[in-house]
This record gives sequence, structure tokens and C-alpha cells, in this order.
Amino acid sequence: MTDKLWVQHHAAKLNRPLKQKIRKSYTSTVKPAAIPVIIQFKHPLTPARMKALQKHLGTHAFPVKHLLPLHRAVASHITLKCLEQVCCWNGVHKVYLDGIKKTTLNIATPSIGATAVQRSRGLTGKGINIAVLDTGVYPHPDLTRPVNRIIAFKDYINHRKCPYDDNGHGTHITGDAAGNGWSSKGKYRGPAPEAGIVGIKVLDKNGDGYDSTIIKAIEWCIVRRKKLKLRILSMSFGGPVNPSAKEDILVQAVEKAVKAGLTVVIAAGNSGPGRRTVESPGISPSAITVGAVNDRRTVTQKDDRIAVYSSRGPAPGGKVKPDLVAPGDSVISLRAPGSQLVRELPGNKVGRKYFKLSGTSISTPIVSGAVAQLLQLRPCLTPGQVKALLKRNAFSLGLKPNTAGSGEIDVRFLKRCASKPAGK
Repeated sequence: MTDKLWVQHHAAKLNRPLKQKIRKSYTSTVKPAAIPVIIQFKHPLTPARMKALQKHLGTHAFPVKHLLPLHRAVASHITLKCLEQVCCWNGVHKVYLDGIKKTTLNIATPSIGATAVQRSRGLTGKGINIAVLDTGVYPHPDLTRPVNRIIAFKDYINHRKCPYDDNGHGTHITGDAAGNGWSSKGKYRGPAPEAGIVGIKVLDKNGDGYDSTIIKAIEWCIVRRKKLKLRILSMSFGGPVNPSAKEDILVQAVEKAVKAGLTVVIAAGNSGPGRRTVESPGISPSAITVGAVNDRRTVTQKDDRIAVYSSRGPAPGGKVKPDLVAPGDSVISLRAPGSQLVRELPGNKVGRKYFKLSGTSISTPIVSGAVAQLLQLRPCLTPGQVKALLKRNAFSLGLKPNTAGSGEIDVRFLKRCASKPAGK
């Protein structure tokens, strides 16, 4: 089969971004050495099936980067010739381009009512654990004093055992959700200052990460959710959108996490103000997708304005996105000493321990922290019920749904919300 004919012949097996990548490869004078792909099989992965595929591929190199058993998939970097052979194998269901996601950067806690319910109801996220999939987490005093709340750490980039953050984004994000203000006498703290943290490094020191690495981390969370008492996944990154959720294997992973009982909170992206700019995996139907507002440094939400950069919907298929918005402009949180962002943005330092950043990256963990407050009060809630409650009680900004979703998150309703302990 000629170079281009095989792509047409196997078009149904290739997702659109991969087809575009292949076409560019054939028209470019410089051929890529290898293309990053995620290969999804028709049946569960077994050693026998992997051996059969290897035999079918013959002498073509097929290095396995990640096994993704919950998705019947494997990630690899392969040549175009090898990819052609992969598509010829009957056991292959779909092949996706292993895309790259990036961090979504461009007086927050009091403005969403989180401080009020901390004081009146003692809702601090205690007993609720949040997995932060990002650039890692530095063991900042606001996370480790008076007790260390980093209950687990997993590094898919450099495979180190102890918590660290060479970029700085993940540490700031973690503080936005669950910093306790230890180094600022309580001034800079997140909605859930007693929540447990599972730090998962899926993005490198530049803030970039492959879909397959993120999917591997999501699978890790699903499998260990009971052991780690995980309730929330927080993801502050995004990338190009596929025509539909079915074409996006990362969106499929998010949907699996929600079905497993995990509330997934995702950044909408910073590609606004144009329509249809919500990024992947923020287009996931079951996730809580978060846009950003400027809270104008006031506690009242009446003067809050949507951030120009905040991505707008609708998502593919016409689904309304984002679901909610939250403060994301010039938010002060934890600083990771010596990290990439600190070196690049020295003017953003605040005092000795803190750092200022903006973006839907920042809005997202503020919502994750609010979810922890809600789950502390009502631990039996499903992800769907959590999403519905937060949307129903959001503060309306008078904006169209595809600009600000149901409105700005407002957890003041928890002051009057009856608690329902687990098992009742």
C-alpha cells in the first residue's frame, strides 16, 4: 500500500489529530523519527496479545512507554511504517495522538464564602483527600506544619520518591486548595486547610505533559482511591480539543474516574474570550469545568468580573461549558523555592514563602477545596450530586452559560446545609 493510501484505508482507526500529524509528516521535508501514540485495543491487554502484536510488527521498534489497562491501551513512540502495521492488526480499536497538555496560567478564599463556613461550621476539608495532578508539590510549611498533610507522592516524570516541584505551578495550585496559612498567620489559606494531599507529578519542569502520562496517573488514582481515601482529582492544565469526547482518550479517562466515584475538577483554559475555546480535558461532560473571574480584591461577589482570558463554551456537541467560575486573578499562594516559575517571574514573589499567579489554573483548585468542604459535611454525595449542588448554589454574574456556567462558586449555602454523615 502506498504511503498515503494506508491512512485513508485505516481512517476510522485514527483520531483526527493523529491524521493531521501524519499528513504533515508526509508533506514535510523533515520526517519525524517517531510519533507519540496511544493504541487502544478491542479486548483487554494480556501478555499473549502483546506478544502477538510484537510478532505482527516484526522488526519495527515498539517501545512501551505506559501500559494503560483500564483503557485497554498502551502508549509508545513509533515510526510511520510501524504505525501502518499497527493499523493493519485486527486487534486494534483506535490509535490516538499522544498529545501534550500545558499548565493553564495567565482575597480569593473569603470571596467564595469558604472562610465563613470554616468559621461557622468548622468545614476545613478534614478527612477528605485531594489528588493534585500537576508539576509536583514542594513540602511547604503550609502543607507540612503542624502535621504533614502530603499523604502520598507519585512522580511519573523523574520517578523520584520524595515530594518536590521543579516548576512551581503544582505547589501554588495545592496551596490554592489546601494551604493552611502557617507561614502567614492564616492570611493566605485555601478553602480546605485540613484536607489531605496526594501530589502526582505528570508535568515536567516546563509545565508540559503527555496525555498518556496523565491517563496513567488517573488510572493510578482510580485503583488506589479506597486505600488513599481519595475523593477529588484536581487538574489545572489543558490542550487542543478533539471533535468529540469519543475522539479524546483523556476525556474518556476523566469519565472513568467520575464513574469510580471521584469528583474531577478541571481548568477551562486561558484561550478566551472567543467561543468554543474550552480546552481538553475540560470538555469532559461529567467533570466540573472551571473558568476564572477577577474578584477585584473584595469579599463581595457583586463586583466580580469574568476574566478576559477565561475560555468560553460550548464544548463539542454543544454542551455548556464551563460549569462554574472562581477567582483566578493575581491569587497569592505557596512558593516552591528555586523552581522554574520563581526564576522566570521574580517580581511575583510575595514575602518569603508566597507567590502570585493568575489563570483558570488557579480558579480550579479553589473549587476543589470547596468540594472538600462540601464532602466533609456530606460525605455520601456522588460526583454528580456535588456538581449539581455547587451549580445550583452558585452566585449569578448575569452572564451567558457558555461564558460563566451557572455562575461563581459560593459555598455560603453550607452554613444552612444539614450534615449527612457517611452511612446515614
